[in-house]
Amino acid sequence: MFGYVRPASEKLTAEQRQAYSALYCGLCHTLGEQYGPASRLLLNFDFTFLAALLSTDAPMRQRRCMASPVRKRPAVCSSEALILSADLSVILSWHKLRDGVADSSFPKREGYRAAETVLRRAYRRAKSRRPAFASHTQEEMERLASLERCRCAKLDEPADTFASLLEGIALELPDPLQRRIFSQLFYHLGRWIYLVDALDDCKADAAAGRYNPVVLRFGLQDGVLTEESRQTMAMTLDASIRQMAAAYELWDFGVWSSLIQATVYEGLYRVGHAVLEGTFHAAKQPFSSRSKKEQI
Repeated sequence: MFGYVRPASEKLTAEQRQAYSALYCGLCHTLGEQYGPASRLLLNFDFTFLAALLSTDAPMRQRRCMASPVRKRPAVCSSEALILSADLSVILSWHKLRDGVADSSFPKREGYRAAETVLRRAYRRAKSRRPAFASHTQEEMERLASLERCRCAKLDEPADTFASLLEGIALELPDPLQRRIFSQLFYHLGRWIYLVDALDDCKADAAAGRYNPVVLRFGLQDGVLTEESRQTMAMTLDASIRQMAAAYELWDFGVWSSLIQATVYEGLYRVGHAVLEGTFHAAKQPFSSRSKKEQI
């Protein structure tokens, strides 16, 4: 996953922002405990949102870490939901690295290859713990690679393949009703992420001759999409968000409801708009000291 999924911070109270930061820290600690210090580098906004979706409560404790070795910070305590999120994060990150090895040119490819080597043991452990999701992810990534090789210009085919990949997260949920609701939520989240990432990479992919279904579908003028094409993509992204919102309304997300609502109803729209306008900038961590303009 790619770091696009974040809440609209001003829609959260100070207490809710602190809880989100604590969730971010809690997942970071869980990754380190389950898979070693290097796995903490996998952490991003998307995986923190995943942890919020899968969690129902937020017991916290004060902890130190490499980023804050002297002053303790609040961190959500490790739980089954955070361990599941860590497992899924490792599997998804492993395949993203392998995709980078296949698609990138030297020397960037060697960077992906080195990171893949470091993560290999963690991936094997995560795969043994979540075999159904690991197998499903492998199958969908192979389908996606096949579409990329034939340079499929239909947006729906690769977007739906990545959407189906994330839908597989619901395989890990024991409750049948929850699986049904979350399969829709994760499907449309995956579709949105794939399309936003393709939009964000349009200019670079076109210049390098890399596969990008948005570029193949619409073409670029002076390195950017036309206004008509941007409007079409905006409607496509918004349709996925509306489907996510419909699924969200069917489940009780407990203490994380406000965070998820601020993400689905505000944050995703804002990020999508910024990507379409070419003003999106990735933030390093939740609610950093950078200005809102820089973060979006």
